[in-house]
Amino acid sequence: MVTKDSGAEGAGAVGSDSSRPWQTLSAGFEQARAREDSLDRLVEWPAQRALLGDVTGLAVLDAGCGNGAKIAQLAGEGAAASVGVDISANFVAPPPGVELIQGDLSDLASVAGLAGRPFDRILFLQSFGYAADPVQALRTARDLLTDDGFILLTRTQPIRYAVERSEQNGTSLGEEYFATESFVYRHRNWDEQVTLTKRPYTMSDLLNTFSAAGLWIETTVEPQMSAEAAERYPHKQAVMNAYLGILMFVLRPLSGQPGR
Repeated sequence: MVTKDSGAEGAGAVGSDSSRPWQTLSAGFEQARAREDSLDRLVEWPAQRALLGDVTGLAVLDAGCGNGAKIAQLAGEGAAASVGVDISANFVAPPPGVELIQGDLSDLASVAGLAGRPFDRILFLQSFGYAADPVQALRTARDLLTDDGFILLTRTQPIRYAVERSEQNGTSLGEEYFATESFVYRHRNWDEQVTLTKRPYTMSDLLNTFSAAGLWIETTVEPQMSAEAAERYPHKQAVMNAYLGILMFVLRPLSGQPGR
């Protein structure tokens, strides 16, 4: 394992005030993800893994990798180069060949050891919302792709947050879905003592961000629980029924855009 410090600066940079909430929250996130009834285990990771396909011999970068467990798994499944970047540095002890770097996904170009390094797959698995400048973050990732590479990006369905805020504020779904003011959010399943400031977004915001970054959508998936999992964990199916779940995108560079 190699652990490095990035020289990133600005919002969310290593050591900055804005990075500290996530450094505290990351442990709770990993504990919640490890639970048997975690939606990440039941819905998200199986769908993400299916979209990635065979990773044998590929170079994979996980931007916002959490503790690095997923990139370590991909290395065990044949990925030739496996790199994880996360601001928290609360990493697992990975197998040989896995490199975990403390750094800011907002500016991958400034993360030590990444500049000019090509990747076949770049992952933003529920991490993209923390980018200080979403368009620039994707442009930088795009420029790190190989000719046939793609970005796998997942985001919570934006209606989820609108439904939650409408319930909390006694407002309508439309009011909250189209709201533009940032809001304070506490994740009940991770650590209720930690607050994060979130920027609301709509589907059009996501699509326009991809386009502005010079990317097109090859595939979109909205994974659901299997019938067996829904029967075994009805409380989780109730969450999916109320809040819709997650969106997954396979993104590739538009023709004529910079790339390898």
